[in-house]
Amino acid sequence: MSRNYYSEINLHIVWHTKNSSPLLTPSIEPLAYRALRKRIVDTSGAYVHKIGGIETHVHLAVTVPPTLSLSEWIGQLKGGTSHDVNQQSTTHDKVLQWQVGYGIVSFGTKDLPWVIAYIKNQQQYHAKNTTVDRLERITQVDG
Repeated sequence: MSRNYYSEINLHIVWHTKNSSPLLTPSIEPLAYRALRKRIVDTSGAYVHKIGGIETHVHLAVTVPPTLSLSEWIGQLKGGTSHDVNQQSTTHDKVLQWQVGYGIVSFGTKDLPWVIAYIKNQQQYHAKNTTVDRLERITQVDG
């Protein structure tokens, strides 16, 4: 693929744990975020700005190259991260599973600080019920 391009493709991505169960516990969350960060950094041309969320879902702020197939990449992030975390489980149980589907919203570079702050402060937004609907939406599917 050509690398003769200039792009600013900033994305906010969100997805839920399986059945929106509180799987991102204090012991699992750092493992999941570390695995996500590594997979994003290992993607040529991708940059992670922020990873955050609450027990039932994860938010990402990333910049990606125009050569990236988003649906394929997000599937790899989800599948790879759950695999990585489950491999680290001492019980050999599936301690992390993701729900099918995701939400994705593009945003301009000037909004990057706001999106990062939104992800950083997820606990407070959810506690006060002041979340931003378009950044919380995912597909509605069973299981």
